[in-house]
Amino acid sequence: MHDKLLARRYLEHPVGGGFGTESGFRGRLRRALVSQFGHPRGCWGHVAGWIMAHRRSNIERNRWTVALLDVRPQDRVLEIGFGPGIAIAAVAERLAGGQVLGVDHSTVMVHQAARRDARAVADGRVRLVLGDVADVPAEAGPFQKILAVNAVMFWGEPVLRLRELRARLAPGGTLALTLQPRAPKATDADAQRAGEHLVAQLREAGFAQVRLETLPLRPVNAVCALAVK
Repeated sequence: MHDKLLARRYLEHPVGGGFGTESGFRGRLRRALVSQFGHPRGCWGHVAGWIMAHRRSNIERNRWTVALLDVRPQDRVLEIGFGPGIAIAAVAERLAGGQVLGVDHSTVMVHQAARRDARAVADGRVRLVLGDVADVPAEAGPFQKILAVNAVMFWGEPVLRLRELRARLAPGGTLALTLQPRAPKATDADAQRAGEHLVAQLREAGFAQVRLETLPLRPVNAVCALAVK
């Protein structure tokens, strides 16, 4: 079955019946696909990237996060875990003289984002690097804005990573961490609890002016914890 056909069927039936059934061959296919969202690779990674690039909730929460950051034309911006490049593209649209650096540990996602944002890569507004949150190039920054969308749950020692990111921010710089729970049967209350946990971690990492924003989405809300150095 063609990759994009599989992806479209997942978008139509993300959980429950149809392609999303938990038993039999289709269930095994679904589980193989879902396992890719944390670290897309190979054929299934391409399918996962296509889904992330086209799923409405993913597009909306990425663009919302960029809007909350109020990116300015000259800003230097860092995104950790950029996936297929939705937020990278939204940031690049706002830049004129600034640059957004993206770091992602998936070769598949680096390639997909490079194709999506080819013009901005060519003119220097976008730079994409293969690595994880601990691999931000030493010479990069300081950054006025840093963001991560549905990525922090994959970080080892998140408070330590947040302290490291705080050190890479310019004075007065802002960091945004967005989460939308994707587990079956996740609720808006789960999203709120996840957001409150992010707020606590940001405060522990030394950030100030920490606040939590909520975006009503289906099937469950997204939350964004913002904080200032």
